[in-house]
Amino acid sequence: MGGARRHPGRGVAAPPNTGPQPDQQWRSLVDPSALTGSPLPVPPALREQAGAAFGDRLPLAERYAGYLAADGVSRGLLGPREGERVWERHLLNCAGLAPLVEPGAAVVDVGSGAGLPGLVLALARPDVTVSLLEPLQRRVVFLAEVVQALRLDAVEVLRGRAEQAAGWVRADIVTARAVAPLDRLAAWCLPLLRPGGRVLTLRGAAVAEELVTHKATLDRLGVLPERPVHTRAGAPGEPDTVILEFRRRG
Repeated sequence: MGGARRHPGRGVAAPPNTGPQPDQQWRSLVDPSALTGSPLPVPPALREQAGAAFGDRLPLAERYAGYLAADGVSRGLLGPREGERVWERHLLNCAGLAPLVEPGAAVVDVGSGAGLPGLVLALARPDVTVSLLEPLQRRVVFLAEVVQALRLDAVEVLRGRAEQAAGWVRADIVTARAVAPLDRLAAWCLPLLRPGGRVLTLRGAAVAEELVTHKATLDRLGVLPERPVHTRAGAPGEPDTVILEFRRRG
């Protein structure tokens, strides 16, 4: 993944010397046995949708859902009420990205947080490699523990900020969810793309307004004027998923 160094058996990677230096202290905190969540079965009404998204990896997705509902909430990565709607609001929402990623792509998930959408994408698409880029220690530790617990060999965890990562991370696809306003997000993500790469970001219903509001900045950054927006039906009781896709001109 464009120069990131993998630490065997850790599921964690540190940037080279040209990038942000890793904090050696948090590595000793990575202990998959510290995860307390039990598998959270997909609700019956959503089983067909979840099965289509995750296939034979649905049991792994249920384990991840359990970690989100328990450890994700107790560690403050998700709000206290989010554990009740992990499947509806988070996993199936993020899984809408999976059909838009080409086979074998290298993906960087910016501001990965609790692994949304990066870990979901890794579960739904075992053919792609995913780097979870996250600056906060407690989130990095959670991500690394989940990666190890689920034995996701095609996933690495990077501690750092997107704006510091240009030059040592290169991706075919950059993903993001609820990270920053569109102008700042584009400025952070575009330098991480390989030639021809794309940004896929989950946005709210006001995405059309965002495109107008930030048009001057997007034009200055060289974002192509064709900005496809993909809408996918949300789970019952949840809004539709809106995915904005963009790339750099030329």
